[in-house]
Amino acid sequence: MSHSIKRVRNAWVLYDWANSVYSLVITSSIFPIYYNSITSNGTDDIVHFLGMQFKNTALYSYSLSFSFLVVALITPLLSGIADYGGYKKGFMKFFSTMGAVSCSMLYFFNESNLWLGILAFVFAGIGYSGSIVFYNSYLPVIAPKEKQDRLSAKGYAAGYIGGALLLIFNLTMIMKPEWYGVTAEDFSVRFSFLLVGIWWFLFASITFYYLPKNVFNKKPEGNMMSNGYKELISVFKKLKGTPKLKNYIWAFFFISMGVQTVMYVAALFGDKELKLESEQLIITILIIQFVAIGGAYLFSYLSSKFGNINTLIMAVLIWIGICIGAYNVYTVNSFYILAVAVGLVMGGIQSLSRSTYSKILPKTEDHATYFSFYDVAEKIGIVIGTASYGMIEELTGSMRNSVIALILFFVVAFYFLIRTSKYKEESLAHAN
Repeated sequence: MSHSIKRVRNAWVLYDWANSVYSLVITSSIFPIYYNSITSNGTDDIVHFLGMQFKNTALYSYSLSFSFLVVALITPLLSGIADYGGYKKGFMKFFSTMGAVSCSMLYFFNESNLWLGILAFVFAGIGYSGSIVFYNSYLPVIAPKEKQDRLSAKGYAAGYIGGALLLIFNLTMIMKPEWYGVTAEDFSVRFSFLLVGIWWFLFASITFYYLPKNVFNKKPEGNMMSNGYKELISVFKKLKGTPKLKNYIWAFFFISMGVQTVMYVAALFGDKELKLESEQLIITILIIQFVAIGGAYLFSYLSSKFGNINTLIMAVLIWIGICIGAYNVYTVNSFYILAVAVGLVMGGIQSLSRSTYSKILPKTEDHATYFSFYDVAEKIGIVIGTASYGMIEELTGSMRNSVIALILFFVVAFYFLIRTSKYKEESLAHAN
């Protein structure tokens, strides 16, 4: 690597700082509240899109599901091409730029152009999710196994801090527009989407300056598509033949169904089920963000004491308790307490899931391809999680009933983690 390894690792961490504003502002706080406010009509909340009618929150869930489905379909082949030809950094940069530009386009979204809002929302999701698979695949390249838990936690912590800082600034504009000389009613909200795109693009540029371009000096020959496909099939066969890795992928698949769905619908749940004010919802999101910083480091520490899989098992059990609590929550203070618990375990399970997978991997140069299967597990999990959440709400008329599905997802994840723990491999025992 042309730059020092410390600078490369810090640049890698900075990408979490860059893109996490999308997760916080666009999918978790300001955008869903704004979307709900301009698509609610006070009666049945029905919106029309592509000649069909949907409940507004269900259309939101379906849009998320669609963007993740697209990524799940295209990134495995692209990762094969990336590993074969050394294009990992190029693909990451392409998706990152797409996501940043799409977030910026949400500035033009209002009551008169639902199609623009949904389209930009979908492409922002594709950009974010598409870049993450290549970003994650750098972890085993730039850090030895004994440092991966800590570095992964550092990345997530940076993301939580960066996202919270921009969100707080956006909130001052939204709640105190006179400080900035703003008079238009919704300008501050829409401007926050533009700032997300600018923030993402600028900080990601620093990441791309330092990250190595072609780590293993690959010299591609022949047809990129066919060779990328062969690379994908080869890695898939190796993955199938590794019981610990295979069971862990299944566990992570169901973890993603639960965790990611909670992240994407928490604001909508508080809005519709508890009738919380926008300020209360934002406070909830900020509680989760700041507690998650400590959670990421806490679970990194616990993994060094009890092992990665055992720590993940603990985290899943806590998530089951959180979902039971969510089904029975009816007051604002109870919702805040639940937010503290979510933040603590959310940061931990996300950072530890990534580093655990990185540790289990066999010695390989095909990191992007291996991480594409990790990414597919996450994205298909999100597709099923958010889609089932939306469908159950439409069928029963209540988001509370959708929470029951989340409990089932975590129970199945627990089962596969127990199975994973039974396989002895040098990866986790040696790393811890």
